[in-house]
Amino acid sequence: MKKRLVAILLTAVMCGSMLAACGNSSDSGNGGSSDTSTTSGSGDTADSSGGGEADGDLVIYGIYKSGDQTWFLDEGDAAKAAVEAAGGTFNYIDAQMKGDQEMNAIDNAIANNADGIVICTSDQTMSQAIVDKCEEAGIPVVAADDALQDAEGNKLAPWVGIDAYNIGAACGEWIANYAMDNDLVGKDNVGLLMMTMDTVSSCVPRTEGEFDKFTEMVPDFDENKIFRADYDGTTDKGNTAATAVITGHPEITQWLVVAANEEGAIGAVRSLESAGLDKDACVVGLGAYMAKDEWNDKGADGVCMKASAYFPATAVGEGSIEVLLQMINGEEPEMETAVAATMVTPENYKEVMGKDAE
Repeated sequence: MKKRLVAILLTAVMCGSMLAACGNSSDSGNGGSSDTSTTSGSGDTADSSGGGEADGDLVIYGIYKSGDQTWFLDEGDAAKAAVEAAGGTFNYIDAQMKGDQEMNAIDNAIANNADGIVICTSDQTMSQAIVDKCEEAGIPVVAADDALQDAEGNKLAPWVGIDAYNIGAACGEWIANYAMDNDLVGKDNVGLLMMTMDTVSSCVPRTEGEFDKFTEMVPDFDENKIFRADYDGTTDKGNTAATAVITGHPEITQWLVVAANEEGAIGAVRSLESAGLDKDACVVGLGAYMAKDEWNDKGADGVCMKASAYFPATAVGEGSIEVLLQMINGEEPEMETAVAATMVTPENYKEVMGKDAE
């Protein structure tokens, strides 16, 4: 009986998501990136409660590695709305980048008879332990953003996230065009800073795409002037990592910057501002959920964040629930569901992002 009910609810949720995507999809006119289906979140703050009996038949837990970041809050809002549309209860958990809190949250989900779990783990080396615990309890699990995978990179559970390499390539293409259009190639005082997150599998392809496309389009750019700064995904650590490189290379007075996420880009922006180098710099973000705040507050000419790859967190949030509901219904979903991106700038972000630009 429960499977039949879930099947009906799943159909309703998927139809609703399809209608939302059709009503809000935007074409890319910048950077050569592919189209993105945009969907709106609930607009409410995600429930941070630790569990409890559900008002409906369906109980879903969303466990996010850094649940106070804008991306995960927006993703959680969308997941919550999708679960509530299916008549269920969604419990949003901030694991605060702590593996023990993730495992405790899974234990709580099991104790509260959860029907399914969506998780973005802070430590992918725990993937097998997470999957084993869920399988032992008979609870399906879906990985959001960062895959649950083995040591060889094979996915252990269905994954919903962004089309990482191609999104990185779109960022690399945009900043390569900027360098050429502004005659910055071959200049001794110009450097490219790549903000990296080398310990996160979902972020590595973003950097690879950025590097490959930039060097393909600008082969004459001196690779000795391409620098890397690794950080943990937070703005503070991004700022610290960027500052170390920028202050360590005073010969570079004009910086081009790409990042593995939006927080890293903003960290670099703040570092460039502190160094007094922001006026001639160009930073390209990845996510646009913080770039839009820069543009809303300071306008097109007031900040060195010149572009960002927009992909809505709502698409990942809704998509993860759709995949999870398929599993609850006994179906076998695709192991990979990737969201594409559109490059946005101060000139087009409001049109492309819609409500997400507010």
